[in-house]
Amino acid sequence: MAQTNILLEAGTNELEIIEFYIDEATEPGAKPYRAYYGVNVAKVLEIIRLPKVTGMPQTPHPCVIGTFNLRSRVIPLIDLSMWLGKPMARDENTKVIVSEFNKVINAFMVSGVTRIHRLSWSEVEPPSGYVAQFAANNFTGVVKFPDHIVLILDMEQIIWDLNPALAMKTDRQRAEAAIPEPERSAYKTLVVDDSNSIRRLIATYLEKDGFEVIQDVNGQNAWDRLAQWREAATKGGQPLTDNVNLVVTDIEMPSMDGHTLCKKIKDDPMLKQLPVVLFSSLINDQLYHKGLSVGADDQVTKPEVGTLAERARKLIEASR
Repeated sequence: MAQTNILLEAGTNELEIIEFYIDEATEPGAKPYRAYYGVNVAKVLEIIRLPKVTGMPQTPHPCVIGTFNLRSRVIPLIDLSMWLGKPMARDENTKVIVSEFNKVINAFMVSGVTRIHRLSWSEVEPPSGYVAQFAANNFTGVVKFPDHIVLILDMEQIIWDLNPALAMKTDRQRAEAAIPEPERSAYKTLVVDDSNSIRRLIATYLEKDGFEVIQDVNGQNAWDRLAQWREAATKGGQPLTDNVNLVVTDIEMPSMDGHTLCKKIKDDPMLKQLPVVLFSSLINDQLYHKGLSVGADDQVTKPEVGTLAERARKLIEASR
């Protein structure tokens, strides 16, 4: 898939999503119900026609319908409609979205692809009400257009549910020297992620290594909290580090993304001293420069979670 200009930009709080749809199979002669979904362009390698699929003797779930060969790579194909419980009929328009994140390639079969939307993260709303109940772990956001609604698909969570071996490992890599007890209270870290499960996992993981963790669900909430701490430090005369020593943030989040949050922190005369770690499945060789351009002090992929505590500790100590 051709790289678009947005992949070269950072800190604009914008993203591009590929909109696709699933036509739910209905009675013969009846018009199928069409539901619209979206996924971040940064996770998509290419979109292809339905290839020849080879069945597998054993699969982790019935929705993994087989594999196909794409330029000497054997890629598993997931029937997304089956995963969502909305079986679709296959025809000549059926498309396959080939994706890569966390350094793993998978493919998702869908009814068709419509277009690419360029949006602000402020236009992406967290799932709420009925959508939140229906969404469970499948969706991370909702975009409302005048004539339809697009649900942002959490492909990463789907892959983890299908293959738990690819989920984040919690084996910690710690320095040989134990963390001195008096220093434990100094590791005050703001963890920002819109996924409740990932945010809590990171918090639990860091707390076991002596960190004091505060949690926020998106970049806007985190920025508001940081602004309050900055104001308290300015008016009260106490150091900012009385409240926070480090920020660990996801990149993809409704309201404000992690790149924008990092840029706002590094552009602020007082907050710029805070080390910022970007923690995301999107970090790869092609997109690493986006984190550098907004001043991130470190960038950690989710498979590298075992190194997070040690890397965070070194950043805090270096910033003193």
